[in-house]
Amino acid sequence: MDLNEIKTPHFSLSEMLRSDIATQRGIANTPSVGVLENICRLMTEVLEPARVKLDAPVIITSGYRSVELNYAVGGVANSQHVKGQAADLVCTKLTDKKRLFDILAAMDIDQILWETNSQGTQWIHVSYVSPDKNRHIVNRNYRAR
Repeated sequence: MDLNEIKTPHFSLSEMLRSDIATQRGIANTPSVGVLENICRLMTEVLEPARVKLDAPVIITSGYRSVELNYAVGGVANSQHVKGQAADLVCTKLTDKKRLFDILAAMDIDQILWETNSQGTQWIHVSYVSPDKNRHIVNRNYRAR
């Protein structure tokens, strides 16, 4: 798989792999070929169509996480981030984030969560597996650990 081909008009593989914690702690965040395929599906089937419909910037705050990185950030052991099936998103405007949530919730997704952590920070978690395995879970008030 050509890594340069894993991109859409609004998203890149580097955005899906970027992690300040991985950089700071020297943690490798290199996905396998199977995970790269999942990342590509997430970008092309969910993220890009939603971004086009929203017509406003969408920032990936967390995409793929290696097992070690997922542990370092306190992710759950079975996190879809480790499989390249999930991304956490924010928008520069709250109204855009609310619209993005509604756009994503109407799509063929596995799970979408409006997450809030104990510090009050909020983001949208969205995941995609495949058309025949997506569960269509929508939770507008999810408390992150």
